[in-house]
Amino acid sequence: QLQLVESGGGLVQPGGSLRLSCVLSGSFFRSYGMGWYRQAPGNQRELVAFVSIGGTTTYADSAKGRFTISRDNDKNTIYLQMNDLKPEDTAVYYCNADPLDRVSGGMDYWGKGTLVTVSS
Repeated sequence: QLQLVESGGGLVQPGGSLRLSCVLSGSFFRSYGMGWYRQAPGNQRELVAFVSIGGTTTYADSAKGRFTISRDNDKNTIYLQMNDLKPEDTAVYYCNADPLDRVSGGMDYWGKGTLVTVSS
């Protein structure tokens, strides 16, 4: 059974950095497009960044130039390096795996999320 486990969230000051990780277990990692999505209180879940099976990356406008998504197929892991964090980046960040390799993500495989709080 596929499982996704996120880590790396926490409290950071504006302008700071965090690196999120998501490990996939129970299935063949290389068969999935992988993405990071976030949900702030009162808002819908939204795309942050996506990396396809082939390694192509897609970013939300809010993430371009500040965030970098990467995947390590040997470690079954994706990362989200977040720099120059802003208070509006505060949200629960979720990892998604999609066997159909869609930027929008699939409905079936989500992690439980990791909270990122950007505040002074």
